[in-house]
Amino acid sequence: VLLVLIAADVIAWVCLKPEASAGDKTITVAVVHADGTQKDFTIQTDAEFLRGALEQEGLIEGTESEYGLYVTVVDGETADDSEQQWWCFTKGGEMLMTGVDSTPIADGEQYEITLTIGW
Repeated sequence: VLLVLIAADVIAWVCLKPEASAGDKTITVAVVHADGTQKDFTIQTDAEFLRGALEQEGLIEGTESEYGLYVTVVDGETADDSEQQWWCFTKGGEMLMTGVDSTPIADGEQYEITLTIGW
């Protein structure tokens, strides 16, 4: 029974996962820094996923893991683990449930990246 449930979950994920769109897109990204200042970016890209668009502009850096890129630097500001800082990615104000590697983007979308304190 457990194997059937796991197989059903995998099939559902494959069938229902968000699809990326190819071609020229324009997205906006607001970066909110630790001091509360916000910097807005308009990105024109052919990237299918958020990571590609952000790296194209040199906005993010991080470390690779088995789950994809763990973003530690955004717009030149580094999150400090000792202060429990991390970068929160949202789309239209709602937290993303996927990483930057697997978040598909579409023309006209708006994203926010906020330096957040506390786990």
